[in-house]
Formats: sequence, C-alpha cells, structure tokens
Amino acid sequence: MMEVKLWNDKREREMYDNFGELFAIIKATEKLEKAYVRDIVSPAVYETECQKLIAQFKTLSSTLKDAVPNIDRFHDTYKMDCPAALNRLVTSGVPATVEHRAAASMSAVTSAAVVAECVQNFITAMDSLKLNMVAVDQVHPLLSELSSSLNKLSILPVDFEGKTKMREWLSRLSKMGAADELTEQQARQLHFDLESSYNSFMAALPTDGT
Repeated sequence: MMEVKLWNDKREREMYDNFGELFAIIKATEKLEKAYVRDIVSPAVYETECQKLIAQFKTLSSTLKDAVPNIDRFHDTYKMDCPAALNRLVTSGVPATVEHRAAASMSAVTSAAVVAECVQNFITAMDSLKLNMVAVDQVHPLLSELSSSLNKLSILPVDFEGKTKMREWLSRLSKMGAADELTEQQARQLHFDLESSYNSFMAALPTDGT
C-alpha cells in the first residue's frame, strides 16, 4: 500500500497537527459541557478544566487565524456536531459557572437599583400631594413613573396592590383634562392609596436570608 501524506513540508505538517489539536479541544469541551449538565463533574472541577480549554482554544485560534478564519466552518467541515462546545468557546468565552455568577450578580444589582427607584417614586408622589400639586398634568407623570418602576421589579406579583391602584388612578386621570385638579377628597384618597401601597411594597421586599 502507498503511504499518503497530508503534508508536503514541515510547515504543512505543523498546520495539520494544530488542526488535530483544535479538533481535540472542541471535542473535549463538548464532553465537559455534557458532563457538567449531567452533574457528573463538580462545578469547581468543571470551571478549572473549562478555563484551561478556553485558554488553549484562544491560543490555538490565534495561531490558526489565517488557516482557520471561521471556527464554525471548521466545525462543519469535519462534521463534529459539538454545539455546546461552540457556544462555550466561541460565543460565551467563559465557563458556565462564571456566566451564571455574573448573571446572578447583575440581577441583584439591577433589582437593588429598581427598588431604590420605586421608593424614590413613592416618596416623590406623596410629597407632591402634600405640596398641593394636584393638577392632572402634575400628578399623572409621577404616577406613570411609579407604575413603570413597579412593573420592572420581577419579585412583585402581577396583582400587587400598588400596581393595581396605580393603573386605576392612571385610567381615571387619563379621562380628565390636563388643567383639571383633583378634589380635596380625591387627593386625600390618592395619598392614602400611595401610603398603603408603599407599606405593602416594603413588606413584599425579601429580607436577608430569604
């Protein structure tokens, strides 16, 4: 039998060796991703090994950037069927554990910012009524801002008291003229609803350890 060579010189041989390494890294990452999803490896072991594979992939990809300008095409050419690996190596670039921690941290920061926004909007609306700012074009924007901030907070149920009452008041105000003013009784009721909703809002917030 004749020996068939894939390369003609040392440079080509090195390129094909690198192709083999790239193939192996993608396959190993696919197996690691599946093992992590199936809880076969611990998060700590997964993260360490995944970081190694990502680092190796980045180094090799840089070396092969001329020969392999498109990893997806390389994957398809060699019929690899490794979607999880492509997502981890090409799209994400970080282990799933790191990705999830970042998402949880961002969610906590976002929630804290929205809670602060809701509190500020409650206080502004109540203070405005105390200052006798009762014209529709003064009250409506404040309640609209409050309603919007409450709807951003995922921890509040759809039927949360504050959401429901703000919708009712916005509906009522939308039927009035911009220059119309709330009566003393309406202003008093709105302030009561705001205060009641604010107390319910504070009670609905999770406490430390829950």
